[in-house]
Amino acid sequence: MFKTIWNWIVDWINKMLGKQNIKQALNVDIAINSDMADRLELWTEIYENDPPWVSFNVNGKKKPNDVYSLGLGMGISGEIARTVTIEMKAEVTGSARADFLNEQLARVVEKMRHQTEFGCAKGGLVMKPYVDGDKIAVDFVQADQFYPVSFDSDGDITAAVFIDRKKIKNHWYSRLEYHSMTDAGCEIVNKAYKSSAESDLGNEVPLTSVDAWADILPEATIKNIERPLFAYFRYPKANNIDPDSPLGVSCYSGAEDLIRQADYAWSEFLWELEASEKALYVDETALKVDSDGKFELPNKRLHRAMAGGSAIGEGKLYQEWSPDIREVSLLNSLDAILRRVEFQCGLAYGTLSNPQTVDKTATELKIAKQRSAATIKDTQKALEKALNVLLYAMDVWATLGNLSPRGAYEASFEWDDSIVVDADTQRQQDMQEQSRGIMSKLEYRMRNHGETEDQARKMLKLVDEEREPMFEIPGEE
Repeated sequence: MFKTIWNWIVDWINKMLGKQNIKQALNVDIAINSDMADRLELWTEIYENDPPWVSFNVNGKKKPNDVYSLGLGMGISGEIARTVTIEMKAEVTGSARADFLNEQLARVVEKMRHQTEFGCAKGGLVMKPYVDGDKIAVDFVQADQFYPVSFDSDGDITAAVFIDRKKIKNHWYSRLEYHSMTDAGCEIVNKAYKSSAESDLGNEVPLTSVDAWADILPEATIKNIERPLFAYFRYPKANNIDPDSPLGVSCYSGAEDLIRQADYAWSEFLWELEASEKALYVDETALKVDSDGKFELPNKRLHRAMAGGSAIGEGKLYQEWSPDIREVSLLNSLDAILRRVEFQCGLAYGTLSNPQTVDKTATELKIAKQRSAATIKDTQKALEKALNVLLYAMDVWATLGNLSPRGAYEASFEWDDSIVVDADTQRQQDMQEQSRGIMSKLEYRMRNHGETEDQARKMLKLVDEEREPMFEIPGEE
């Protein structure tokens, strides 16, 4: 049975590499359908500023149109990731094992902003730890670089294939790493392939064909564990492409066509700027001709050669042309589209659109802030869940690698809540409550200055000491 499944995986990934198309084969329930695969490809293209409708792809190759990207994919996912992780803190406590895990997790937290951006853009991110000498390193696998095979009843991935590719001289080497939960434990299989074409998996070769893979075991089974040794961060947005799939969708899923419209509107604005540039139409008789018979223009961007007569005006050598520009109407149209993008992506108006054009009544500001707050909070919860699963996998590898003594651990996470609560407004409210005797001075300092109870008591004592009565100095007025 496993051989049949593995052959199907090889065939499936071979199709993915060649045609970017996933099809169900044999008797395996595939966890991603062709619609999801196509949409993932589009999300990636939008993130990389290379959707099908733009003029230049990532390699600078011209396409047969004049549409330019606003970079909304990267902007949306980057803004969400920045807000989610800006004040992120994580700590693992409880034992010597906890101290070891805390050191490993700290390196992950340092990278979370960029990795979260990838996860938001593509709908998900896998964090796969492994032993690296005397520490635990983590591979971050983006949604288009791993292949889920099956899920359990809770929607957690129970089997998946990861691919590691390297180009050595004129050949492509691919390593397929298959994780699957079985009755015996977590079964891990590694196989290597060699091909002369990037789009082809090629023929199987020994793992020792690549120096970096030489020490990897072809097969291993890890017993007495509850789940596979990787964590999946799923962007917390409903999957309306494949409602039965636990896979995540992009943070801008549902806004793809709006992003296309925004790119078109922006391109139209750029065309308007170029078309409305001031120009001087000069009579051909006033221009010199080069050796090739072409007119020598003083400034090719400003001057244009014209045959004399009515086109310029009888008796005139030049005519100035300075047309009106429709920048206000064009920018207003773009702004309207951007506000729809913001709504679809769960962002407050003014995040992408012009904040000066957004109505600013107290109710509207509150609703806008709540929309962004819900998006950020849900993403933080999803990320925290994935990091707790990552810690479980790190704990298993720490035991397998004899990296630290066994022991209990407890993880705690802190997230920035400034998007939910305005600090200045909250401080003013606390001052009013403190002056009315509803809140103590101690609580006020702890809440608004981030002090511990001992620190707050010390500072209050210092304040009291500085409030000594003022005495007049004799002889001075």
